[in-house]
Amino acid sequence: MSAANNVSGIFLVILAMASFTLEDMFIKRLSLDLPTGQILLILGTGSALVFALLARAKGQSLFQRAAWRPLPVLRAASEAVAAMSFASALALVDISTVAAVFQTMPLAVTLGAALFLGEQVGWRRWSAIGLGFAGVLLIIRPGLEGFDPNTLLVLIAVAAVAFRDLATRRIDASISSFVVSFQGFASLLIAGPVMLAFTPGGLAPMAPTHTAQIAGAVLFGVIGYWGIVTAMRVGEASVIAPYRYTRLLFSIIVGVLVFGDRPDLPTLLGATLIIGTGLYTFLRERALARPAPALSPDFPQD
Repeated sequence: MSAANNVSGIFLVILAMASFTLEDMFIKRLSLDLPTGQILLILGTGSALVFALLARAKGQSLFQRAAWRPLPVLRAASEAVAAMSFASALALVDISTVAAVFQTMPLAVTLGAALFLGEQVGWRRWSAIGLGFAGVLLIIRPGLEGFDPNTLLVLIAVAAVAFRDLATRRIDASISSFVVSFQGFASLLIAGPVMLAFTPGGLAPMAPTHTAQIAGAVLFGVIGYWGIVTAMRVGEASVIAPYRYTRLLFSIIVGVLVFGDRPDLPTLLGATLIIGTGLYTFLRERALARPAPALSPDFPQD
C-alpha cells in the first residue's frame, strides 16, 4: 500500500478513537440517570437500525444463511458480553482507568491467537504480554487499599472483545461487514433486557437531554466503526494499529475536563507499560512479516 493510503488510515484510526471516546462520554453521562440495560437497549436499537439500512442500501441481506451459522452467532454473543461489561465499567469507574485497562486488548488477542489458533509467539512477545498485564495490576491494584472490584469488568470486556476478534478471523468472508455490525448491535436488544431484569425499578423516565445524549452516542459510535473499518481497508494494519492508543489520551482529556478525574501515578505508570508493550508487540509482528493483531471496533467496540 502507498504512503498516502497509510496516512489516510492513520487519520481515520485517530478519528475513530476520538469518536469512541465521545461515545463513552455520552454513555457515562447517561449512566448517571438511566440503568445500563436501558442505555444498551436504546443504543442497540439505534445502531442496529443504522447498519440494517446501510446493508439494505448495498443490496445485502441481513438473513443470509452464512451469517447465522454458529460462529457468527457466537461472535455476536461475545459482543453482547463485551457491551454489558464495558458499559457497566463506564458507569462505575473513571473513564481514563477504563480506557487504560482496555488497551490490553491487542495483547489479549495475541495471547488468544497463540493459545487457541496455534499461532507462533516467541519469548519476546510472551514477555511483552506478561509486562502488559503487569501494567494492569499496577492500575487495578488487587488486594491493596485502592482496589476497585468494578475494574474487573473491563477485563471481562477485554476477554470478550478478544474472542470477538479471533472469531472474526474465521468468519466467512462473504458476509458483509454491515451485516456483522448489525448482528453485534442487535445482540444488545437481548443484553439490555437481561440487565434490566436484574435492575431494581426497571426502565427510568427520559428527558430531552437524555435523548440528545443517546443520539450523540449512536452518531459517534457509528462514525468510529466506519473509521476503523475504512482504515483497515486503506492502510497497513501494522502501520496504523498503534494509533489506536490515542484513545487513552482522548479518554484522559475527557475524564479530566468533563468528569473531574485525576489519574494517580500508578495508573499512569501502568498505562505507559501497557502501551509500551502493545507497541512492541505490533513492531515485533511487523519485523517478523506477520499480520499484526486484528484491529476492530471497541464497544460497542470494538
